[in-house]
Amino acid sequence: MRKTITTALAAVLLAALTACGGGSGGSGAGNGTDDTITMGFAQVGAESGWRTANTKSVQESAKAAGIELKFSDAQQKQENQIKAIRSYIQQKVDVIAFSPVVETGWDTVLLEAQRAKIPVILTDRAIDSDDTSLYETFLGSDFIDEGKKAGKWLTENTDGPVNVVELQGTTGAAPAIDRKEGFEAEIKSRSDIKIVASQTGDFTRSGGKQVMEAFLKSQPDIDVVYAHNDDMGLGAIEAIKAAGKKPGTDIKIITVDAVKDGMTALANGEINFIVECNPLLGPQLMDLAKKVVAGEEVPERVVTEETTFDQEQAKTALPDRKY
Repeated sequence: MRKTITTALAAVLLAALTACGGGSGGSGAGNGTDDTITMGFAQVGAESGWRTANTKSVQESAKAAGIELKFSDAQQKQENQIKAIRSYIQQKVDVIAFSPVVETGWDTVLLEAQRAKIPVILTDRAIDSDDTSLYETFLGSDFIDEGKKAGKWLTENTDGPVNVVELQGTTGAAPAIDRKEGFEAEIKSRSDIKIVASQTGDFTRSGGKQVMEAFLKSQPDIDVVYAHNDDMGLGAIEAIKAAGKKPGTDIKIITVDAVKDGMTALANGEINFIVECNPLLGPQLMDLAKKVVAGEEVPERVVTEETTFDQEQAKTALPDRKY
């Protein structure tokens, strides 16, 4: 009888220990603990100062929030991001976040995440999909509005005729599509403003320099450069200087981002106007991650607050600039 009771007690204790220590359901599915959220984050790459600041914000914020972060760098290739997302699904992480390289081609892999009951958060860039149930929320900027702000400054601070060359971001990427759309919508009010050339510089400084060099050879009259990010604008500055012209004076420059290097060029008069795009999305992302893992409702879109800078505003902001 005593042996039977002892055996029964042992079985009960073993069952209790198994229930407390293991299992893969609920929060902590990625690492076997119930109190730690595991996030798989698939980053675009490290193509710009903005992206570097964004990555740092995500990594530091995850650590501060007690979230285990599994991070991958897609090197600006969609296939790398899809591979990373599938890896996170296999690892049974609690939540997946990513900044899509391009807008289209995500439905299949996000459906796989949905079937695995892993919520997805889009950050910085949106996707073009008819099925909005594939992700919980989008955290990021209003890129169309950024383009409109750039166009508005141009219409209010120039006299015609004005020939504009445009340095576009990565082809198919949400910010490239939307910043172009917003800019064009705003300059329609001025028939004497014309975009005489437009080409992708892939959001990189080297790309911006290379494209600007070609523009300077092919376009005899360039009044303004509109660059979809600071890095391409900074590359354009190098090309303009090499051509014997003065950036900010001979050719005006408008960019988007407001990273430290861009703000420094603005303060020095080599860039004329910058529309801010805030990369420090980490704290908001971690807050959203905790909510979606807990099953709480979150807004379909969370837009970051941003401003614009002229030369004097850049001089004031630079000493305390975090990125």
